[in-house]
Amino acid sequence: MEKVEKSILGFVIVGIIISIVIAVFISPLASSFPDGLEKVAESFGFIDKATTAVNESFFIIPDYEFKYVSGEQWQGPLAGLFGVLIILVIFGIIFLIYKSVSKNKQKKSGLNNNPKVLINRNNV
Repeated sequence: MEKVEKSILGFVIVGIIISIVIAVFISPLASSFPDGLEKVAESFGFIDKATTAVNESFFIIPDYEFKYVSGEQWQGPLAGLFGVLIILVIFGIIFLIYKSVSKNKQKKSGLNNNPKVLINRNNV
């Protein structure tokens, strides 16, 4: 692995660890008061329309509560953890698709990223 790839991998791993720490340990400290949009919806009386517009079964982790755990203090952190993991899996799949497409393009074009090969081709 090249030095640049190692530094990018290290940056990604540190970002994942920071995201998990925020989701698990800092999210329980969030305010229980409604956010701005929810407060306006309550004030103007259309909060019920917004919650019934989409069926609750559509959401993976509705209202940041992980229903499979009985302790309320663990529901938010676990929902945050699984949210981070779900996003990680989605972007991992997108990255793997991107890598396979770029490898196929390189094979079809006959080029590779080896600079020595490119220099030798140019000198011929």
